[in-house]
Amino acid sequence: MADYIPPVQSKISQIFDVIVLLVLAVGALYVPLFMNLAGSAQTSNVPDNPTWESLGQNPTMVEKWNELGYANAADAAEMITARFDYSFSILSLLVMIVVVVGYYAIVLRFSGKEYTDVISEKFGDK
Repeated sequence: MADYIPPVQSKISQIFDVIVLLVLAVGALYVPLFMNLAGSAQTSNVPDNPTWESLGQNPTMVEKWNELGYANAADAAEMITARFDYSFSILSLLVMIVVVVGYYAIVLRFSGKEYTDVISEKFGDK
């Protein structure tokens, strides 16, 4: 079999591909933010009239909070009591699995001929 020769792509097609990939990369990063699907959900249970003791802070911790600019317990209470919400949706997980597996199948389907040509060139027809 002859050596594999990849298809030639014009400069315009290469520029178009780069732009599409850039848009997809930026979209993958920002679309979840715009849809409020990203970021950490936090819950906070701030007590009424918080004190350093009620927030579980010792004198060393209080000193460090003061160095950070939090003069009293009420200012720092929301940050101290914040807890991350790690819940997730099974449906979202299943949709993501379908998307990833579907993408992989599409890539294999569209690239099948090139893969078989390269494998035949490297290892011969078997």
